[in-house]
Amino acid sequence: MKKSAFRKFDKVCDILALHKLNPARLIPILQAVQEEYRYLPEEIIAFIASSLHVPAAKVYGVATFYSHFTLKPKGKYVFKVCDGTACHVKRSMGILDAIREKLKLKEGESTTLDLLFTVETVSCLGACGIAPVLVVNEDVHGQMTPEKTVILIDHILQKEATHE
Repeated sequence: MKKSAFRKFDKVCDILALHKLNPARLIPILQAVQEEYRYLPEEIIAFIASSLHVPAAKVYGVATFYSHFTLKPKGKYVFKVCDGTACHVKRSMGILDAIREKLKLKEGESTTLDLLFTVETVSCLGACGIAPVLVVNEDVHGQMTPEKTVILIDHILQKEATHE
């Protein structure tokens, strides 16, 4: 096994230790692991199951039952485009199209290859008064347009470039 793979499991071991290897703490463990890695890798699910002495199917079942968890890698910046009625009427799909075009995401792709961006649509964000709405991680952006969205992406890209 590569050295980087060991480091990957070191963080999981820390999380498991923090929760005292308690199988009853499976959901908080998965939440902490996902926060660390932005998704739940298959090999880490198996490692958690083994460490907690529970069937891998149980861990996988919990990970797939709750919509909060994901088994696919997500980007550092998760864009949630609202497609609820108010947002849809105010052309939120134009925002989605602008994001996909700017990030060069092909049909069926939701995450950029560099794992910097993930794009999702959601049914409603509960901010109809400022529709159309885009949430980037936890930041809500109201009254968005495709042009404002591209500027926002450019700002994030500039910020990332200066932190490298």
